[in-house]
Amino acid sequence: MIFSILTTYFVGLFERVGELFQNILDQEHGSIALVFLIGVIFGGIIQYSRVDKFEKIAGFAMLKDTIVPKMLFLAVGITSIALYYLIDIGGAHYHIKPIVLQGLIIGGVLFGIGMAILGKCPGTGPISIAEGRIDVLVGAIGGLFGGLVFTLFYSDFFKPLMGESLGKTILPELFKGHEQLTVLIFGVVVILIAILIPKIELCDHNEDCNCSIK
Repeated sequence: MIFSILTTYFVGLFERVGELFQNILDQEHGSIALVFLIGVIFGGIIQYSRVDKFEKIAGFAMLKDTIVPKMLFLAVGITSIALYYLIDIGGAHYHIKPIVLQGLIIGGVLFGIGMAILGKCPGTGPISIAEGRIDVLVGAIGGLFGGLVFTLFYSDFFKPLMGESLGKTILPELFKGHEQLTVLIFGVVVILIAILIPKIELCDHNEDCNCSIK
């Protein structure tokens, strides 16, 4: 029984991965090679900034290292502007997810707990696994089984716990007629926040770096 459930789950998981690659090919916004290249560049930036290190995430949680929030705010600001205008000209598209408030709060708390314990997020975790970090690999396996539990008990337990959907809304829709200006202002404000956050670095124990506050 359990073996059958596990087989069904992981077969479905691999099918979803296959659909992901197929969607990339069908949308004609690029190729698998381009996506791979973007992934390599992303991994290089993560390693260069060292935000895949446990000390960086732990330092952020203790408010002793601001490299992670500076990078996040900068990435969100630039991407918000670039992606919206790219979508506006038909170069990309996105799928808006519904606002499920209770689910977002519960999920955010669980995500924060997991990130504090593991010292990784879904973006930096695979990079650490590629570096040979066994602890992160164990965490990733745990995440897969967590997904299995969520799938098995979604209808009976998780769906009622998550609450009702509040609909699909994005920020530009709140300012009809000024969508592009709204996105531009939001992006610029977030970028300014990234610049204004003081640079505080917590050295990790395996590197000879100069801790600094700027």
